[in-house]
Amino acid sequence: MQKHIISLLVDNEPGVLARVSGLFSGRGFNIESLCVAETLDASVSRITLVTRGDDAVAEQIKKQLNKLINVIKVHDLTGIEYVEREMALIKVMAKADHRAEILRIVDIFRCKVVDVTPTHYTIEVTGTAGKLAAILSLLRPMGVKEIARTGAIALAREKKEKAGGTV
Repeated sequence: MQKHIISLLVDNEPGVLARVSGLFSGRGFNIESLCVAETLDASVSRITLVTRGDDAVAEQIKKQLNKLINVIKVHDLTGIEYVEREMALIKVMAKADHRAEILRIVDIFRCKVVDVTPTHYTIEVTGTAGKLAAILSLLRPMGVKEIARTGAIALAREKKEKAGGTV
């Protein structure tokens, strides 16, 4: 099954998210991640969701989403170039003999320690799902206590232009 990142522009009104998520659950589709935030226009929100399915399932989802009254635009980013990021806060055990190694990992992955206690570091990391998986695999042996992830957010890339016109 193929991963589909769907970006929706919707009216920023109560109940819109419930209708979108209800559409998925009512048809037996799973939402792997879901992020919602206001856009530059306070009356419009962007919903970024990740789901899995074949192209026929994705097409059915898009058609159903377009039928919802408060949905302004539906854009499936699958098959086009896009920029995707996810953010995570990772609370890791910071025993004295692991502290230097944790800080090296933080430096290598260009993330930052946002909270320190005598026994734990809380690390903020932003990147692709692959980057998050890689840092987690290195931190797990030291004792990951807790993690909070945003899920994917994504925007389509703009077409590049050459001196003579669009590529």
